[in-house]
Amino acid sequence: MQRWLSILLGLAAFGLAVLVVVRTTSDRPLLRPDGRPDAAPLAAADAGKAKDAAPLAPLAVLPAPGLIDQAGEPLGGGTVARFPDGRPVPPLPEGAPKHVRLGVVLMTFAGAQGAPPSARPKSDVLALATKLAADAKSDFHAAVIRGDSGSSDDIGRIPRGVLEPALEYTLFTMPTGAVSEPLETPRGYWIAKRSE
Repeated sequence: MQRWLSILLGLAAFGLAVLVVVRTTSDRPLLRPDGRPDAAPLAAADAGKAKDAAPLAPLAVLPAPGLIDQAGEPLGGGTVARFPDGRPVPPLPEGAPKHVRLGVVLMTFAGAQGAPPSARPKSDVLALATKLAADAKSDFHAAVIRGDSGSSDDIGRIPRGVLEPALEYTLFTMPTGAVSEPLETPRGYWIAKRSE
């Protein structure tokens, strides 16, 4: 009996959440015609709160790599994810996998997330990573051993939407068994091998 009661309460809570979302979004659009966020619905929702409460921040426009014009600029405002060379990241092609399995050789540089204070300069690491990427094409495991802590023959399956857009596009469009050139990430340079 308790199980059915908890299921019914869960469904009621879900229904209430859907009703709130529908009511909130149907009163007024959250984006202006120019694509920028409209803070008015947020201010209206905040009106019933105490006067000393901080107002809600306006919604951020999320990157929309599939919505770009011919010049590579976003349609309707916002930002477009770009490759390091400045080209916009296109949407993943039809038939791209929903997840990939990777091995990664990590080469950390000074200023990267989680880099130790003794990390090498970025330019030095790029030269080392380029040489290691050439070696990884013939013996990936040996490259993993020579890489920094965090390198692995198999880091597991990574679903779409987890990685930075440029990195995700590169890894999800690589053929199975291919080894990448050094790819800059916030954590350092990756040399990736797609195993699945």
